[in-house]
Amino acid sequence: MPADLAAAYKSPTQRARVVTQGWATSNLFCPNCPAPELAALPENTQAIDYMCSRCGSPFQLKGKSSTIGAKIVDAAWEAMMRAIREDRTPNLFVLHYEPTAWLVRNLILVPHFVFTASAVERRKPLSATARRAGWVGCNIVLRNIPNDAKIGVVIDGEPVMPAKVRQQFERLRPLKELSVKERGWTLDVLNAVRRLGKTEFKTSDAYTFAHELERLHPDNRHVKDKIRQQLQVLRDRGFLIQVERGVWAVK
Repeated sequence: MPADLAAAYKSPTQRARVVTQGWATSNLFCPNCPAPELAALPENTQAIDYMCSRCGSPFQLKGKSSTIGAKIVDAAWEAMMRAIREDRTPNLFVLHYEPTAWLVRNLILVPHFVFTASAVERRKPLSATARRAGWVGCNIVLRNIPNDAKIGVVIDGEPVMPAKVRQQFERLRPLKELSVKERGWTLDVLNAVRRLGKTEFKTSDAYTFAHELERLHPDNRHVKDKIRQQLQVLRDRGFLIQVERGVWAVK
């Protein structure tokens, strides 16, 4: 990473910001089209850090000096939920780096169309003594996003070829064709069946997540029917193979 950019700053936060942004500007590429680089936007641009000048895809960058865990701190809760409902969240790059050596260790890409309400957690309002008293932020809950949708761009310090990243991005694209509400169900069921850890499973295995899915989608009283429907949607979108009636294989 371009560690020399940190020399002009004393604040650890500012130092991390300029170095990570400097690296990203030189190394990020668009997964949605062949563009080899992304354009950095002005610092005060809300929720978006980079834009592809070729296809117009927006991107946000989150840097962490610790390993990429289950959650990522994000901005305002209401703004994020509104962006999900209106299908205008940016693609997300999550960067894990070593702050002493300024080395990139891991970088994952989460496509914008895999963010669902279940992947966002409401934080407690700021206290009455805080400068922004009452403000409510949120966390992005990565464990609630299917592993298929967390695309490795740098893995343990080794970059992944852009062609492979774009191939994985393209594999997820059929999900974008679904409505926002339907997509939420599809991704939640995909995440559930991936957590089974089986290459082949039965519909009854998927039913073990019925209570969890009911909590995520309280407006639906026919959860098992919905699970069966979503298994068919995942089959039609290329994520599952129907071996026989009630039996599914993971692709």
